[in-house]
Amino acid sequence: MSQFRPAALEADVVVIGGGPAGEVLAGRCAGRGLDTVLVEAELIGGECSYWGCIPSKTLLRPGDVLAAAARVPGAAAAVTGPVDVSAALARRDYMTSHWTDDGQERWLADHGVRLLRGTGRLAGTRRVRVDGGPQLVARRAVVLATGSEAVLPPVPGLADVRPWDNRAATAAKEVPGRLLVLGGGAVGLELAQAFFRLGAADVTVVEAGSRLLPHEEPFAGEEVLAAFEREGIAVHVDTRLAAIGRDGTDGPVHATLSNGQEIIADEVLVAAGRRPRTDDLGLGTVGLRPGRPVKVDDRLRAIGVPGAWLFAVGDCTGLAPLTHMGKYQARIAADVITGRDVRDRASRDAVTRVTFTDPQVCAVGLTAAEALQRGIAVRVIDVGTGDVPGSYVLGDGLQGTTRFVVEEASGVLVGATITGSGVQELLHSAAVVVAAHLSLSELRHAVPAFPTVAEVWLHALEAAGL
Repeated sequence: MSQFRPAALEADVVVIGGGPAGEVLAGRCAGRGLDTVLVEAELIGGECSYWGCIPSKTLLRPGDVLAAAARVPGAAAAVTGPVDVSAALARRDYMTSHWTDDGQERWLADHGVRLLRGTGRLAGTRRVRVDGGPQLVARRAVVLATGSEAVLPPVPGLADVRPWDNRAATAAKEVPGRLLVLGGGAVGLELAQAFFRLGAADVTVVEAGSRLLPHEEPFAGEEVLAAFEREGIAVHVDTRLAAIGRDGTDGPVHATLSNGQEIIADEVLVAAGRRPRTDDLGLGTVGLRPGRPVKVDDRLRAIGVPGAWLFAVGDCTGLAPLTHMGKYQARIAADVITGRDVRDRASRDAVTRVTFTDPQVCAVGLTAAEALQRGIAVRVIDVGTGDVPGSYVLGDGLQGTTRFVVEEASGVLVGATITGSGVQELLHSAAVVVAAHLSLSELRHAVPAFPTVAEVWLHALEAAGL
């Protein structure tokens, strides 16, 4: 598809950023009859499709399957030989469309969205300037969907060793023999386990905070740490990188940790957080501060910009830097822009998240600590995810914890965390309950099938005295 070369400078909606959130919003606006222009300098589909969710989960899959089979008597004996790394990387390449976006271009064309390749920046009220192109004027709305980028900690020498970020890691052409991972959040943990199971002999995770997965329930990080150590992945918490250097151009990396330990690695993955990509977005032309998240109201309109014409969705808002939440925000914003439902409000509490390690960590809503910080008196109900017949059927040694955070006064579920092997599909039922503000007493007639892992819901209700 040839890119859009506008003769006219106006459109109803101009979207800056063609990642998942920008795509969804542009498609919905165009599908409802609005002349919509999408501006993107890189690949349509964005970080998640090419360097994030899709390739990382594809790299995790071979190890997950083998680990699951190894837990099943009768199947375990058939698990022999190493992972076929070439096949795994080829599958990754297929899943990323070999880093081409022809298919996404066709999707935009099929949905009536005009594509303009280039870097877009705000240039004043309802105006967008595109590098090497025109200035666009939006009759109805401009939407910022520029995503986020990896942060490089200010450690002397770190930039000089040419560390991997998530893009370099998920696009790697081979598995390093030794890998040092800086950061114990979802990105660092997933890629650490993926490369270890693909054949890296020595993987070390270093987390500056006191625990892994610091934004989740404490037990979640503890269970992942214990699993990693059993598997042979070294983990250091409450530890910082003190010094680092590489021998020559392609030699090994020598890292010194704050606890005095020295680590030698072939590659270093920095997964120490992300920041909204708003530095060079022209925010100053509309009175907003560059380099900061774009604050929005509950209909995704930028706060502090008169006229309700500027919207922001996805990671650049800083609200919930997750692909599915960006797409959710895009649907809400598109409804507001097109007048589909002006009463709609975007929820900030029913946020689902999954860390796809083994064990997985699945959560929605508030943790117990977050609820208490809001002054909500809660009851915490913990049951074993592996303590149901459905888990026993799946194999030996399946563990994990299911925690419900329940408001004392109403009995409404305000948060849930589920850990265990392959439990990601259990999360949506919890998300429905949290989003619908249902009380546990209303769930007595929602009977989980036997024998499924979903019977943890029944165990939790019984623990609650229902």
